[in-house]
Amino acid sequence: MSIETSPGGAAVVIGDALIDEIRDETGVREFVGGAALNVAVGLRRLGAPTTLIAMVGDDVAGAHIREYLADHGVRLIATAAPHGSSRAVVSRSANGEPSYVFNRAAQERTIRYADDANAAIAEATIVAVSCFPFDAPAEVEALATAVEGARLAIDPNPRTGMLSDREEFVRGFERIAARAELVKVGADDADVLYDGDLDALRTRLRSLGVTAVLATAGADGAVLETDAGAVSAPISSLPGRVVDTVGAGDATLAAVAAGLVGGAPETAEEWAALLKRAMDVAAATCRAEGGLLRTPESLAQADRGVFGS
Repeated sequence: MSIETSPGGAAVVIGDALIDEIRDETGVREFVGGAALNVAVGLRRLGAPTTLIAMVGDDVAGAHIREYLADHGVRLIATAAPHGSSRAVVSRSANGEPSYVFNRAAQERTIRYADDANAAIAEATIVAVSCFPFDAPAEVEALATAVEGARLAIDPNPRTGMLSDREEFVRGFERIAARAELVKVGADDADVLYDGDLDALRTRLRSLGVTAVLATAGADGAVLETDAGAVSAPISSLPGRVVDTVGAGDATLAAVAAGLVGGAPETAEEWAALLKRAMDVAAATCRAEGGLLRTPESLAQADRGVFGS
């Protein structure tokens, strides 16, 4: 269900959809998740009509994924899943950071673009790509053809449990990123794919031709660099404790991509306002378990319900 007014235009998200099996001291719980799925639901909750193109199996897990997307008003164009639906076993360290173990379906995920997928991409105002198998040349080639001419927002989101060839992943990612309007990278992306220097990665992506680079550094906040200049924002302080950081990056990408649906900002001040909003949304998302995007307004509404107002 949408929780904000539509910015005008539609979005397509390409990437993963899976079941997160969370294991911690309280037991085992399952959530529908996946970075691309979280971004798609987030975009819809921020008001953009959204289609998700992802591999989903004809199994119990796939039924849960389909039901979840339908509940949130996201259209699914499903690629066949020869090994069933993807699953990740998620464990958290003492500081709350997640680690993932993926099943075979997730490790060998694939996406194909039939007529309905190509039509959705052609009609979209923005196409977001997240947790894509950039280390599979055939997948990259198919993606490049499918998104030719589209406005792109990309989050490489490499997962070590899915990554089979780091150098090939970097080549595939940079090939697609060079044509992107927005690329989001985090400190973990810099660690996994490059030499760990997030500022140098931001500079490299800009040199490739990326219009806007959003670099997120956890507790150190984020920097968004464009032709209008570089703007930064700290993490947002909101009431309540941080419960779960799993969806923070996806929420940040969704919020910035939602701001691009109606057209890109032109001034540094407009980019700064968009980044501030994204950081607020990410902070709100961290106040609840799971990757579902929240906003500060939705948290306030939930609190009113709790206290009977």
